[in-house]
Amino acid sequence: MWRAWRRTPTAGLLVLVLAMGLGRTVALAASRPDCRDGSVLSARIITDICWDCVFPIRIGGATIAGASNAVPSGAATNTVCVCNDGAVPHPGITVGMWMPFQVAEIVRTPGCSPSMGGIMLPAVDPLTVGTKGRGDGDHGDSSYFHFHMYSFPIFRMLDLFYSPRCFSGMLSDFDILFLSEVDPTWTYDELSFFNAPESAAVALPPAQMACLGDAAAALAGTNLDTLFWCAGSWGAIYPLSGNAIGQISPVSTMSLLATRGLAVQHRRGLATRTMGDDMVCGGASDPFMAKSQYRMSLFWPRAEANGKHVIGQTTLVWGDWRQIPAIGEDGTFLIWRWVDCCLELL
Repeated sequence: MWRAWRRTPTAGLLVLVLAMGLGRTVALAASRPDCRDGSVLSARIITDICWDCVFPIRIGGATIAGASNAVPSGAATNTVCVCNDGAVPHPGITVGMWMPFQVAEIVRTPGCSPSMGGIMLPAVDPLTVGTKGRGDGDHGDSSYFHFHMYSFPIFRMLDLFYSPRCFSGMLSDFDILFLSEVDPTWTYDELSFFNAPESAAVALPPAQMACLGDAAAALAGTNLDTLFWCAGSWGAIYPLSGNAIGQISPVSTMSLLATRGLAVQHRRGLATRTMGDDMVCGGASDPFMAKSQYRMSLFWPRAEANGKHVIGQTTLVWGDWRQIPAIGEDGTFLIWRWVDCCLELL
C-alpha cells in the first residue's frame, strides 16, 4: 500500500520544476514587498509537513497505528466493503486516514499569491485591500482578507499511495481551485446571505452562546458537527465572507477565514464529504461542512511542522507565535481531510 518515492521520470520532472521555480520566485518576491513568497512548491513539502499526522490509519475498522481518539467520530467502522463498477461488484476492505489535499491562502493584498511564489494574479480590484474599517470604536477591529484555495494532493504528487477510491474527486496536481477576488459574496455580507440564508437563524444570541461548547470541544481536540455555524474559539463561520470583526489575533483571523472558505466550497458543491461507511466508494456533495472531517496546519510563514489542529482550537495552543509582524501577516494553511475508502481486493 505504501511505497517509497522512487526516482521515476515523473518524480525527476517534479524536482526539476521545483528547482526552476525556486529561482524565479525569489526574484518575484523581492520585487513585491507586499506579496511575499510562501515557498510552497519547494523543499518545504518534505521538511515542513507533519508526515506523522497521516496517522492514525484504520484498516478494516480497526486502528493499527496512532491514537484512536484522533479518528473522527463519523469515520467508517465496517470491516469490509463492496463497490459496484456498473453491474460488477468489487469487494474490499475499508481504509481510513488523514490526507493533506489542499492549501488555503489568506492574503490582504488582492491578487497576491504566496503559494505561487509571490506573483500577482491579474484582473483583481485594487480597492479591496486590507481592513475595511467597519468595526466599532476606532474602526480598527474589522479585518478583510482574500481567500485562495489550491489543489495540493501531495500523496499523489509524490506517488506515495494510490487507490482510485481514495482519490475520488481529487485532482492530480497543484492547481487553483478558488479565488475570492472574482466572488462578490466574499466581499459583501449582504450578498453572502443569499448564498447561505441560514445565517439569519444562527446569528441569534442563543445560537452564538452554543459556540462556547464548540470552543471547549475544540480545545480538547474534537469538533461538534451539530454546531455547524461555530468555529470554536475562532468565531462564527457565518457570514460566509471575508469580513471578520473583533478577532483575538491575526492567526485566529486567518484560521477563521480559511474555515469559511472551506464552508463556501461545500456550499458551492466544490467539496465533498469523504467520511463515513456510506462514503467508502466515493465522496458525495454536502452543503454543510462536517468540521470533524478536517484538520489544519499552518504552513507559512512559520510552519506547524510537528502537528495539526482541529477547527476552532485556540491559537494560544498552537500558533500565535507563528505570525511575523509586518512581513508575515498573510498565511497559508495545509488542509488535511479524513478519507474513508474501499481498498478493492479484486
